[in-house]
Amino acid sequence: MLIIPIKEGENIDRALKRYKRKFDRTGRKRALQGRKQFNKPSVVRRAQIQKAQYIQKLRDAEDV
Repeated sequence: MLIIPIKEGENIDRALKRYKRKFDRTGRKRALQGRKQFNKPSVVRRAQIQKAQYIQKLRDAEDV
């Protein structure tokens, strides 16, 4: 459970924004969306490989 302490005189919108940001960082929403639909293992593996290639390309460009 996420607990967001609200400071004295703090706007509720600001506290809600902090809650949403904290919730997004937990990765819970992404995990729920991922379980909504079945993905074939080959598709998941291909997406992981593509992500790794992209990150490697960024790192190589940074080294040059």
